[in-house]
Amino acid sequence: MNDTIRPPQAATIEELREACQTLHEVVDRARGRLDSNVWDYLRGGTESETTVRRNRLAFDRWAFRPRVLEDMREVDCGGSFLGHKLRLPVLLCPIGSLESFHPDGPRQAMQAAAEFGVPLFLSSVGTFPLESIAEIPTGNGMKVFCLYKRGDDTWLDDVVARAVGQGYDAFAITVDSAWYSRRERDISNRFVKPWRQVPGMEFQKALNWADVARFKKTYDIPLILKGIATAEDARLAIEHGADAVYVSNHGGRQLDHGLGALDVLPEVVDAVRGRATVVVDGGITRGSDIAKARALGADMVGIGRLLCCGLAAGGAAGVVRVLELLEEEARVDLGLLGVPSFDRLDGRHVARAEPVMQPGLWSQYPLLGEAARS
Repeated sequence: MNDTIRPPQAATIEELREACQTLHEVVDRARGRLDSNVWDYLRGGTESETTVRRNRLAFDRWAFRPRVLEDMREVDCGGSFLGHKLRLPVLLCPIGSLESFHPDGPRQAMQAAAEFGVPLFLSSVGTFPLESIAEIPTGNGMKVFCLYKRGDDTWLDDVVARAVGQGYDAFAITVDSAWYSRRERDISNRFVKPWRQVPGMEFQKALNWADVARFKKTYDIPLILKGIATAEDARLAIEHGADAVYVSNHGGRQLDHGLGALDVLPEVVDAVRGRATVVVDGGITRGSDIAKARALGADMVGIGRLLCCGLAAGGAAGVVRVLELLEEEARVDLGLLGVPSFDRLDGRHVARAEPVMQPGLWSQYPLLGEAARS
């Protein structure tokens, strides 16, 4: 049993629907159950945490332009990813050591993804092997393995063969982590996560475009490059055969003073020009954020910290509840924007606007208790 979280309390989805009728109530419940070091790890970023705040600010700088007098009796919140139809265009981000937030974290996350109908990206960082997740029926969801390279090409060949053999739908490579950042909340707490001592980190430092070319030449599984932050690298990703370009700054946890992920999205969409699927994460805490990202060209969005909060709040049921609330918010947003589906959204439905609040990780939850903010 992981001693950084309280023993899981039996909670059904019905109980969570009563206890957590807003997203901020899920976050508040999670904060009450997590050890302070793990809570700081969840909410922290690198150094000054400027990129964390810019992720949120990027969304706050866009406002909606609604259309009216459209028949909105039927609103479809569905999406698709690499040919798979999904209930919502949301994926569960690869989080290192999901077991920090629930003792059975990766398996609980996969159960939620399968039940609700979204993809889970399983990080290679953690104590749960990819086979343990593959045992869980995918249901209406998807499973994607997300790699930090920790060995040579022979090592990689073995990992990919295992993922393919276990029926994973796609393979992702993290490309923005050549060096581990200085996360000062963790440093100040003298809190060191176990994977910091894992050997082989030099292989991640050496990762390059030749490795991407070799991957596409060698393996027959869709490839996602996670951590793209410029149009230049988006074009290179397409040239090297990437099936999906994943715009991310690691939730503000790698390079400080980066642009907000949503600020990067338009240039990446323009560079990709429909030749690959585009994903974005970073700062997404509301259904309205999904709508803004879709309007600006993303095919899918990822949630990371909300995934962790859902796990801490109630395991698989907690994650399903997070997704239900995001879906409910998104459905209302689409209905009030005058569009019956995400596919009908485009740049005409958003406009630049001045932010009205100080950006922060949970600033979109003004009713969140002080305990969860600090």
